[in-house]
Amino acid sequence: MINYSHEVEKMCVVAKGPKHGPAPIPEEGKWVKPYQIADISGLTHGVGWCAPQQGTCKLTLNVKDGIIEEALVETLGCSGMTHSAAMAAEILPGKTLLEALNTDLVCDAINVAMRELFLQIVYGRTQTAFSENGLPIGAGLEDLGKGLRSQVGTIFSTKAKGVRYMEMAEGYITSLGLDANGEVIGYQFVKIGKMLEDIRHGKTPDEAYKANLGQYGRYDEAVKKIDPREE
Repeated sequence: MINYSHEVEKMCVVAKGPKHGPAPIPEEGKWVKPYQIADISGLTHGVGWCAPQQGTCKLTLNVKDGIIEEALVETLGCSGMTHSAAMAAEILPGKTLLEALNTDLVCDAINVAMRELFLQIVYGRTQTAFSENGLPIGAGLEDLGKGLRSQVGTIFSTKAKGVRYMEMAEGYITSLGLDANGEVIGYQFVKIGKMLEDIRHGKTPDEAYKANLGQYGRYDEAVKKIDPREE
């Protein structure tokens, strides 16, 4: 039962004009007027951070008819957050968007990512807004690198000693190549995910390591090569 104030009770009724309904939003190649959560579909990503901003989360959801069918949770910078991600990934699939928005996803950063992603989805700003039928369940894995590892960039530098590349999208940096001026002109890396995949499939660790070494830039022209973690 709805309670009305005395002032409203005394008012006469004025008829409402045309009911236009919600504005249509683009969803998986269609224009949809969303009246309820079940009207929402799309795949997209959102980024969140915790209160002290010591860690961040990238969340990917694939939503079909208002239900989360797929979740990819990637975290960085906080050891506890990685375990929170494991719990959140079990919690999310099967929930409606509204349920997920109002569920404790264990970690502040993951909760914030859910909030940001919810806004994208319900306003028709998904990555699949104009893609007919959206993307299949499992498409989130395409964001990962070889061996299904998150693509991470880890670079450290100081004014006194300069820069150290430690990890790039290609993989774990094993060596930096420097020119005659001491400037970085390339690097050698090992594709960790692919290397471990090869070991699982029967290669020896040494064979797998050598098979997955690569280099970028003018590494072969370097006059000096250094280990970014030791030198």
